[in-house]
Amino acid sequence: MNVTEALNARHSVRAFLSTPVEREKLESILEAASRTPSWANSQPWELFIASGDTLEKIRKAYADKYARKSVSTPETPRPPQWSDAAKRHQQQLHPDMVRDCGEAASQFGALNQALFYAPVVVYIGMDRVLSEWSLYDIGAYSQSLMLAAVHHGLATIPAITLMLYPDVLRRELGIPENLKLTIGIAVGYADTGHGINKFVSERSPLDETVRFLD
Repeated sequence: MNVTEALNARHSVRAFLSTPVEREKLESILEAASRTPSWANSQPWELFIASGDTLEKIRKAYADKYARKSVSTPETPRPPQWSDAAKRHQQQLHPDMVRDCGEAASQFGALNQALFYAPVVVYIGMDRVLSEWSLYDIGAYSQSLMLAAVHHGLATIPAITLMLYPDVLRRELGIPENLKLTIGIAVGYADTGHGINKFVSERSPLDETVRFLD
């Protein structure tokens, strides 16, 4: 599989099998992702890999938070507003999902709350002294990780849902205070029989987002 094939194959999977992910595959993916470029080779990413009992504790704690209607406080904040273009894409998301997934689309919220039943979640932090440029580097690292996962037959989804309750994550993962939590990426084998995974979001044509200036 070449890079273009991996880019086209990768999409956000919202329902995973409970099948554990082999440790050697995870290590191979992370070794490949470590080649991501970063400003002055700063390599700002620091990873916490949750699986097994640790991830189940997080999942249960999140379920309790949802049941108590706790306010979510992700450390990488939500945007205060969206651009008009972003709003157009977001408004199309639900009808397209209903079109592709049928009744399974109604499970979208529950799957988010269950952390997509993923067997592994990669939580990425960076030192609080760093700037938005390091956040850019972590975005690049995240894409590298997800493309490497495709190569190994694994599915992924990066999601703010995974980051909603940092107090739980800090407690269960032992994350030091000097690190800011940036993003979580669920990793595992896709449940190909689940209707929610029939949905693959569309992308804008190049002439809407690219300006060639000769």
